[in-house]
Amino acid sequence: MTNRVALVTGGNGGIGTEICRQLAAAGYRVVTTCVDPDKEKIREWQAARKSEGYDIHWVQCDVSDFESCRQMAQKVEAEVGPVEILVNCAGITRDSFLHKMDKANWDAVIGVNLNSAFNVTRQFIQGMRERGFGRIVNISSINGQTGQFGQTNYSASKAGLHGFTMALAKESARKNITVNSIAPGYIETEMTAAIPEDVRNEIIKSLPSGRLGQPHDIARVVLFLVADDADYINGALIPVNGAQFCSF
Repeated sequence: MTNRVALVTGGNGGIGTEICRQLAAAGYRVVTTCVDPDKEKIREWQAARKSEGYDIHWVQCDVSDFESCRQMAQKVEAEVGPVEILVNCAGITRDSFLHKMDKANWDAVIGVNLNSAFNVTRQFIQGMRERGFGRIVNISSINGQTGQFGQTNYSASKAGLHGFTMALAKESARKNITVNSIAPGYIETEMTAAIPEDVRNEIIKSLPSGRLGQPHDIARVVLFLVADDADYINGALIPVNGAQFCSF
């Protein structure tokens, strides 16, 4: 068991919720971010986790805005404690072919999926360096490895996220800080549930595993990577995709 503070951005989403659960079950003091508490029903979400036995905090923050992240960091560290575990999980999609894509939809996805990694991590990296400990996990995507029709914005953001991971890992390794990425394949969440059923069924047929992944498949890898003794796994991109995409 551990008493370290773990911040999960976008922790009330499908994958994020399970990450929060597993971190809390392992003894971490978990905090998640949300943009709009009322719209996201974060209090109801928190109460549901409480009924499951998980005491999870939340803080309002727009991760695409640097000043909002600065204020969030001050609040978290004052009220909960220094953040030693950071999971950059917040992500959105705004899909369309590039020749039809609005700049606003490009900017929104890059802002939430990629710029947020800087906006949030920048608030905590110095403290991690001073304390000589930190675990950062960035949730990338298989589409950042392979690309995907209609997702130039999303694919670019997720590929960029791993570039961020590798560079920061090199900068931070001597300070006992690890920085790793996870690249989920198709995971059963609200996002994949929104795919038309006939298309989703064809996707499942194409998967070597014959099924969609589950949020716990991702959360288990997060829990492994943030452990105190996972200190020599650094700068890695770990695919969790049921053998959909295999690379050497």
